[in-house]
Amino acid sequence: MPKTKTETQKQHELATNAGEFLIGNDLRVTRLGFGAMRITGKGIWGQPADRAGAIKVLRRAVELGINFIDTADSYGPNVSEEIIAEALHPYPSNLVIATKGGFERPGPDRWVENGKPEHLRAACEGSLRRLRLDRIDLYQLHRIDSKVPAEDQIGTLKNLQAEGKIKHIGLSEVNVRQIQHAQTIVPIVSVQNRYSVTDRASEDVLKYSEKQKIAFIPWFPLAAGRLSSADSPISHLAARWKATPSQVALAWLLWRSPVMLPIPGTSSVEHLEENVAAAALKIDENKMQELARTA
Repeated sequence: MPKTKTETQKQHELATNAGEFLIGNDLRVTRLGFGAMRITGKGIWGQPADRAGAIKVLRRAVELGINFIDTADSYGPNVSEEIIAEALHPYPSNLVIATKGGFERPGPDRWVENGKPEHLRAACEGSLRRLRLDRIDLYQLHRIDSKVPAEDQIGTLKNLQAEGKIKHIGLSEVNVRQIQHAQTIVPIVSVQNRYSVTDRASEDVLKYSEKQKIAFIPWFPLAAGRLSSADSPISHLAARWKATPSQVALAWLLWRSPVMLPIPGTSSVEHLEENVAAAALKIDENKMQELARTA
């Protein structure tokens, strides 16, 4: 007979070990979420090689206690949102799905900013249809398009919010000045910038988010796999602490700030379970500081 896991073991594998954060003071989410970019095809384009496997990953994420999923209309394009709906609709009452608009996709690995009001409106309404939602809990501007006045872009999201199509608004890949400007137009509840233990260029944005109690959602939290590879710069520390490099990198992010909401993505159930187990990893303050210095 195969051994079954004890209840204690199961508890250690839940995302809820990461704690919770209130986005916009009313969306309670697990601080360890799931990024749904990798459930698409190569180049974040088209269908995944294993659509059934992608559905399994999403359903397993929810089973493991994750209630915050981040996606975008540009992932596929459209594919990620469609698979999320197929896998999880009707959604659990506590599930928060965040999506983004502001890119066009002319081909694999190609991204073209489009912040025109008509594009953003169409993007949001398309996301609503694909996700089978009446309202998107968190809608994020994927980039501030330099070719379009920021007021027009943020103002479009504000109008969509007034129409009841968006609950909260967030930004992605912005600096402090851009956040402050957006805040003069509409409340901003989240910022999604690239950040990891080896890439801390957005440190000032993180500190501003802490002061403002804005959720900071680091994309590429594992440096696109570099931190989890065999030659990871933190692999020797992870081995010493009896954990994988991915787990240590995610645990460091959770330790780094109470507003941090890492969203590691994967198309593998095994990798998902490994990532979620990082939420229960206990590494003391001195070791976390050592990790920061080493990385």
